Amino acid sequence: MPDPISWAFSWPYLLTAAVAGYLLGAIPFGLLLTRLTGAGDLRRIGSGNIGATNVLRTGRKDLAAATLLLDGGKGALAVLVAGCWGPDMALSAGLAAVVGHLFPIWLRFKGGKGVATTLGTLLAIAWPLGLATCGAWLLVAAVTRYSSLAALLSLAAAPALAWWLLGDLQLVEFAGILAILAWLRHADNIRRLLRGDEPRIGQRKPEQKP
Repeated sequence: MPDPISWAFSWPYLLTAAVAGYLLGAIPFGLLLTRLTGAGDLRRIGSGNIGATNVLRTGRKDLAAATLLLDGGKGALAVLVAGCWGPDMALSAGLAAVVGHLFPIWLRFKGGKGVATTLGTLLAIAWPLGLATCGAWLLVAAVTRYSSLAALLSLAAAPALAWWLLGDLQLVEFAGILAILAWLRHADNIRRLLRGDEPRIGQRKPEQKP
């Protein structure tokens, strides 16, 4: 069990890391980039999601790549900065950054699916785990052309990869929490996959009505 005295002194710092990580994660880079470049309101395009996959449906591969890097980067940055004060701070900030992307306060808590931010977080927490999870995503995406399926399977595998590569129970639990969040946010994608009408990578979806 954790030392109660140690916890009493550490929780304000963990809370600070979580708040900072959340605010960083809540920055909707995909929405900002598409608006600034005149590509439209991302929430009314394709799936309405603010992530890189939906940015790609605007036809702007450059914006999609930038969104992917920025969304992944904010998760990594939260972990790396908070990690200067210890691994628990890094985990707190990393988890909060993912939650911030999923439920951003600036967009009335309607955010993205968090895949890029989750992968960036895992890369910064433990690069072997992050690389293995990214590799799993790329493999599934290349074979199936489904971004959502690649995310679901790769993140579901992340806890097992954490145990196999690192043998760290805390990282297994951390990856498991991230996987659960991703699966919950992909509920609509799972239903479409089961129906067989989930769009593949780069495939356009009908425009959403205002």
